[in-house]
Amino acid sequence: MTSTNSPSETATIVDGTHPYRDNDAEPVEPPTHDPAQPDLSFPFATTNTQQGGFTDEYRTTTKTGFVPADLALRPIPTHVSQVPGALKDPEKAAALKDMKLVTWLPNDPEDPRNWSKAYRWYLTGICAFSVVGVAFASAVVTGDFEDIEKEFHIGEVVTALSVSLMVCGFGIGPLAWSPLSELIGRRWIWIIPSFIYVIFNIPCALAKNVETLMICRFICGLFASAPLTLAGGTISDIWDNNERGFAIALFAAAPYGGPVLGPIIGGFVGEKKGWRWMIWINMILAALVAVLTLTIPETFAPALLKKRAARLRKETGNPNITTEQELFKASLSDVIVETLIRPFQMLATEPILLLMSLYIALIYGLLYAFFFAYPVVFLEAYHFSDGLFGTTFCSVLIGLGLALFVTPLIEKNYQKRAAAKGGRADPEDRLVGMMIGCWFVPISMFIFGWTSPPYVQPGGGNWVGPASSGIPFGFGMVIIYFSANAYIIDAFPGYVASALAAKTVIRSGSGAAMPLFIEAMYHNLGNGWAASTWAFISIAMIPIPFLFYRYGKAIRAKSKRAVA
Repeated sequence: MTSTNSPSETATIVDGTHPYRDNDAEPVEPPTHDPAQPDLSFPFATTNTQQGGFTDEYRTTTKTGFVPADLALRPIPTHVSQVPGALKDPEKAAALKDMKLVTWLPNDPEDPRNWSKAYRWYLTGICAFSVVGVAFASAVVTGDFEDIEKEFHIGEVVTALSVSLMVCGFGIGPLAWSPLSELIGRRWIWIIPSFIYVIFNIPCALAKNVETLMICRFICGLFASAPLTLAGGTISDIWDNNERGFAIALFAAAPYGGPVLGPIIGGFVGEKKGWRWMIWINMILAALVAVLTLTIPETFAPALLKKRAARLRKETGNPNITTEQELFKASLSDVIVETLIRPFQMLATEPILLLMSLYIALIYGLLYAFFFAYPVVFLEAYHFSDGLFGTTFCSVLIGLGLALFVTPLIEKNYQKRAAAKGGRADPEDRLVGMMIGCWFVPISMFIFGWTSPPYVQPGGGNWVGPASSGIPFGFGMVIIYFSANAYIIDAFPGYVASALAAKTVIRSGSGAAMPLFIEAMYHNLGNGWAASTWAFISIAMIPIPFLFYRYGKAIRAKSKRAVA
């Protein structure tokens, strides 16, 4: 079986600057696809891009279902891009002429982007729900810290480790799940860790000593982090890049909405049934998520096309039918560099990645700080019950809900900017959302600190002030995360895996650290000045999106890994 692609058609595949066209010069790509945007289905960690470079094999469609390998490969998209190593060697380049990379066919029923919208929304719902369930688990124990302290005779800081250690697992686990999902596909990484996570909830609930509880909470975090790793990628698999706006907004909100539900539900359960039942409730939720993951099919394009390539090799007897991932398989050392070494190299050398990661870490850390600052105000000053205390976090959910209405508008604004620039927006156009959301975080901190006792004495409806602080915070944190995450992806399309791994580690580190000192901070500084400290830090962060919007292009021009 041979390819019938004309030279002009192949050139569009290599260039990637406009839709691919068939021999009749008609667009093959649907209007929902923008080849100028990064391919989030590319197996970054497990492909030797130094030799093979990049290809649009996994997201393009061709009439024949193949594209010649020598003409499909292109440099990693940075301003210092070099010809892939395999094309520098004349002998290797000649051999590549006979290699056929498998692509999707037009209206291909096996392409997840062509599944029915109802089914894709069902899968999107499972992805979002799974992330909410995992994030819920990290904070559910805050609903009854007092009983945990009494039973194990431990202090506040040690108890807080039950949150911190699980969040640490959220940061470490993806370093393994991400490359494994590229090697064997997403489906099994959805299923196996989810069921193991369910099992490790049992020793948490039955723990006879604090060591068992802490160790098992950490292990829970490791395996529960699989949905955090896979959800965004799965959504990107099933929605084309110009139609996934609201789906990605749900994914952006889920890691922040889940923890807020923890004290709301955990407070009532802990008050009525005790802290062990909080863990049992969490296990029931985890089991429900695990069962739902059984309905998630394989969505990862490289895995699906690899399976197709194997079938076609068997049917045709042509050993030259393959995928780029198979043709340029990364070695174990390459995988380790991509997932464990390069993320930290990039943090040290890429100011865009470092500052964006720190900004995301700040808002993620402040979310977990709320779980320990709110008790100082509502349990100690207002003497709320554990159940009533949990309801104060509803304000954060309100802000989050408002953000879900705004993020699609921000995405539409981005699409308009891209259209005005000939279809290719600058990564800095992603920062509009951050420039809107950055003001709300310090506002929420000032409201919380200076409407709390002793500045506003308890009594009547005076609790409304600090409780309402969650509305601007919930709104700001989702808008900031949505925009900052998109900016990182667009700025480093050739190193997305490493950039997102770096962000995840920094974010989880902040979320794990905050619970260990926030309560002492509020007791020592007072509610007003403790909250104001974080407000001032948030204000210091405000110039970041504005400076990158103005100077980001010049900064990227000096980077070895950022896009031109």
